[in-house]
Amino acid sequence: MAFKKRPEEKILDVDAAMQGTLSFKDPVNLRINGKFEGTLDAKGVLTIGPTANVTADIVGDSIIVEGKIRGKITAKVSLELLPGCVIDGENNPTRLIVSEGAILNGKCQKLGDILNPDELARYLEVEINSILEWANQGKIPAVKQGNDWRFERKAIDSWVAAGKIGK
Repeated sequence: MAFKKRPEEKILDVDAAMQGTLSFKDPVNLRINGKFEGTLDAKGVLTIGPTANVTADIVGDSIIVEGKIRGKITAKVSLELLPGCVIDGENNPTRLIVSEGAILNGKCQKLGDILNPDELARYLEVEINSILEWANQGKIPAVKQGNDWRFERKAIDSWVAAGKIGK
């Protein structure tokens, strides 16, 4: 009988005060319990623990918040706010789950409908100049509204799935 080896789960638990940029290319379960200031770009599950105090712009897949965050949050899969958490800032989740007792202050707009070039650059993890160049050359599904480009997330997802990114 053959046994398949389960992929090793990558877990990072941070209890210290940190400042700077954390960026992960591979999925990881990241839990912040201390103080963090800067920029977070996480794949996998990001948990902001109940004792955490975070001042950051955050882009992640699944984000679970028990502590305090001040800044912009972009959640590509889901943003879950648990009782006792406090969020101050702009939130752009694909899916939002708010428990009773969670506090959400600021603007909240569902990610998934229409993205601007900056949001799309973060979503695709490419430079904004590449997004604008592709849009101007007609290489990416885009609509121009006045002087601004807009991108429908479903069309972008199909474009990426078809392997057309960067071509």
